[in-house]
Amino acid sequence: MKIIIVGAGEVGYHIASRMSFENKDVVVIDRDPGAIKRLSDNVDVEAINGSGSSPRVLKEAGLKEAEILLAVTDSDETNLVACLMADIISPTTKKLARIREGDFDAYHKVLHEQSPHIDTVINPEIEVVKSIERFLSIPGAVDVSDFADGMLKFVGLYLDQGSRLAGIRLKEIPEKIGQRILVAAVVRKEELIIPGGDARLYPGDLIYFISEEQGLSSILKAFDKQVKPVRRAMIVGGGRIGTRLADILEKGGIHTKIIERSAHRCSELAAEMKKAVVIQGDGSDQRLLLEENIHEMDAVITLTNDEETNILVSLLAKRMGAGKSITRLNKFSYFPLMPAIGIEQVVSPRLSAINTILQHIRRGKVLSVRTLTDEQAEVLEAEALETSDIVGKPLHSSSLPKGSLVIGIIREGHVLIPSGDSVIEPGDRIIIFAKRQVVSKIERILTVKLEFF
Repeated sequence: MKIIIVGAGEVGYHIASRMSFENKDVVVIDRDPGAIKRLSDNVDVEAINGSGSSPRVLKEAGLKEAEILLAVTDSDETNLVACLMADIISPTTKKLARIREGDFDAYHKVLHEQSPHIDTVINPEIEVVKSIERFLSIPGAVDVSDFADGMLKFVGLYLDQGSRLAGIRLKEIPEKIGQRILVAAVVRKEELIIPGGDARLYPGDLIYFISEEQGLSSILKAFDKQVKPVRRAMIVGGGRIGTRLADILEKGGIHTKIIERSAHRCSELAAEMKKAVVIQGDGSDQRLLLEENIHEMDAVITLTNDEETNILVSLLAKRMGAGKSITRLNKFSYFPLMPAIGIEQVVSPRLSAINTILQHIRRGKVLSVRTLTDEQAEVLEAEALETSDIVGKPLHSSSLPKGSLVIGIIREGHVLIPSGDSVIEPGDRIIIFAKRQVVSKIERILTVKLEFF
């Protein structure tokens, strides 16, 4: 598979790195010589310094041989023009454009369905707001993803000191909590493990499990995570994401305050919001936070464009008595540091963009993809094809590679939490957890029978 990526920023860089790791043919185009040098020095891909919207540069990159073009620069206009030119030069190439400006929201469907120039519009900010909503509804979760239209939840949470599940074997959990639970992975001392039934859980473990939506509350209680509805929320940063979130919280009846530094932006927000209280000020000002009763907030969500500010305000909010904090980060290099300083709930527009992009890059009938924040694994939702080698046999005797696990099956609208004796049928929607190293093998299994390769 040949992929052309327009834009060597954080999203472009990490997609290129991921695809290079999987031995795909990748070409990256960017106008910034520094970005190109960083890419060339660290990733085994072809890098071209130039404009991704230039027909000459696109031809030079080998667009006519490419299966996919990803336009992921920081400019919506550049991404749109790149897809337009790509469609003229190579109509059969699949084109994905990252478009973040809210003014385009109403036209996403039109761009996808009526315009031949763009196959998929990616707006990571919409996905970030959905992630925040999930965090607000699931106490203690540090990672939450929806699959099968929300029927299945994939949740990551830390096991607390003193938890009643500490020290017990996985196979003993159903009897302990009164319902079946499938633990997909455990991260212990930064190492990801796919555990067996005899594996034990220990305080400090980051545990990833799959659950039906209706059974999630009782599982959370078993992990000593008490469900507490969010009634008051503070948003620090009144940009596009903050505005989208405030609008949703307003409609949900949550009392919302927005702190924004810019006076001009505050005036716009005050005119736009119906119930939310808009406050001009610095979200890292402890006096301001005290005046606004930070200790009464069930959640503080920091969404400025400055990572350091977001981290600082989140730490201040927790120290001053806020119920929970959710922190926006863009730099992937910061992610491993967050648990060490006490920040667990993190959202990233760039990671959201990568998840959406991977969904369209993966071979087979892949419906959605989620990457764990440490990038050690992916969770793929796909339709089982009749030609796939995974159908028609018990999972314990299937060709799934070591480092992967089927964690959910949806058949005719019914959810099945699989065991080793479960048999996948053609047309089933399946959820697969896979370590990064075996994702390419999973792609092949989802496509056709292995003997064809």
